[in-house]
Amino acid sequence: MKQGNNILLKTPTGVDGLDEITGGGVPHGRPTLICGSAGSGKTILAIQFLVKGITEYNEPGVFMSFEESAIDLIQNVRSLGFDLEKSIAQKQLKIDYIRVERSEIQETGEYDLEGLFIRLNHAIDSIGAKRVVLDTIESLFSGLNNTAILRSEIRRLFQWLRQKGVSTIITGERGETSLTRQGLEEYVSDCVILLDFRVIDQIATRRLRIVKYRGSTHGTNEYPFLIDENGVSVLPITSLKLTHTTSAEIISTGLPALNKLFNGGGYYRGTCTLITGSTGTAKTILAAYFALGSCRRKEKVLYFSFEESPDQLVRNMASVGLNLKPYVKSKLLLIHSSRPSLHGLEMHLLSLHKYILEFKPQTVIIDPISSLITIGSRGEVRAMLARLMDTLKMHQISALFTSLTHEQPINYTTLTEEVISSLVDTWVKLRNEERKKVRVRSLYIEKSRGMGHSSEIRDFIVTDEGIRIKNAIMPTKQSKNTSEQNQAVPENGSNYKS
Repeated sequence: MKQGNNILLKTPTGVDGLDEITGGGVPHGRPTLICGSAGSGKTILAIQFLVKGITEYNEPGVFMSFEESAIDLIQNVRSLGFDLEKSIAQKQLKIDYIRVERSEIQETGEYDLEGLFIRLNHAIDSIGAKRVVLDTIESLFSGLNNTAILRSEIRRLFQWLRQKGVSTIITGERGETSLTRQGLEEYVSDCVILLDFRVIDQIATRRLRIVKYRGSTHGTNEYPFLIDENGVSVLPITSLKLTHTTSAEIISTGLPALNKLFNGGGYYRGTCTLITGSTGTAKTILAAYFALGSCRRKEKVLYFSFEESPDQLVRNMASVGLNLKPYVKSKLLLIHSSRPSLHGLEMHLLSLHKYILEFKPQTVIIDPISSLITIGSRGEVRAMLARLMDTLKMHQISALFTSLTHEQPINYTTLTEEVISSLVDTWVKLRNEERKKVRVRSLYIEKSRGMGHSSEIRDFIVTDEGIRIKNAIMPTKQSKNTSEQNQAVPENGSNYKS
């Protein structure tokens, strides 16, 4: 039990992100309504509320179901890692299934919930329950046509739960013109959480919103949430502020020749870097250099690839002398590959958020971030990227994004550049031009906040031994050091790859 910013006591749900949005959890000793359409995740969220209460806060719970039997419920949530049978055996959880037949309700003249109160009271007292779930409330009134009696019994149920002093979650189906079918539950509940399951452009997205919370401030935005093998996770970072700390430490780009173009000798730790260029300009190779540099410092790297599988990425980088395989095996480098269309923008952000919490990387690479443009509007993409960068900076994670651009005049700006360029700290541009019937790659630094840098455009080539930037260092004499020779290569450098 926690106390929020005011006097109201709160019961933590144990659901990642939800307690942050609600300022500590649901109201202690009061009923909370979770409403939504079929398949929105109401029952899973309610079960997780009970399981977390048992495992993390030592608070026994009662689950009273009007739709699923105890056997069905136990089997359905087992895939989420919830072992309800163990909690039942330890007398920390009690599941009570009440079968409600519509015909029986219609045939009964007077209808009240006195029998439910007696049964629920016994279940609570038998294990000393602190948390209760009623799933779902519509089933109790499925055959009742008398509106006056229905409303009276709903009020009486909610008042009885308050007097009992248990923190309760009641699930309800969403109505056509109201939050619930009866249109009353949301008014007598102290807290109302709305779950929404929507499909836009064939991409499914789940959203959560706190409709009301008596006596407490709370997040008012819509928050994406995910249901996976670990249950429900909510992404509560739409309200992040620019309060993250900064570091003066310089980290290597992974390529010594590129380091020389920055006065500090690399990027600031915990900043975001953008590398843009058309197809074939070596964006992924520069990203792999950054990943290798981090791995060599024994720092974990999370690499999101939207175009190549992990094996393909490792193989392709090996062809230019970048061996990622040892770091993948040692689990310093985690490569996560998926198509952008697999999830909506917020789901990709939530997946990244979960990986950060579980893997705890010091470096994150997204290659290419321009792929996300295809699954959202300009405003949505910019909002998502702003949240992403806030998350990374809050955790002091050094990030690098690649972005695909099209070959246009030098003053042409693509949609991706417009959306992200003002948000990043460092921007490196790559070009692939035709000169005398030969394609020539070049790069230059567009900006680097807080650090001086070269303004020159430098040509470079890609060889079997990696990238070689031409004239990055003007040596005074011939060097025998291989690493120094890698900084400056003559125009006719061998092993040139197109």
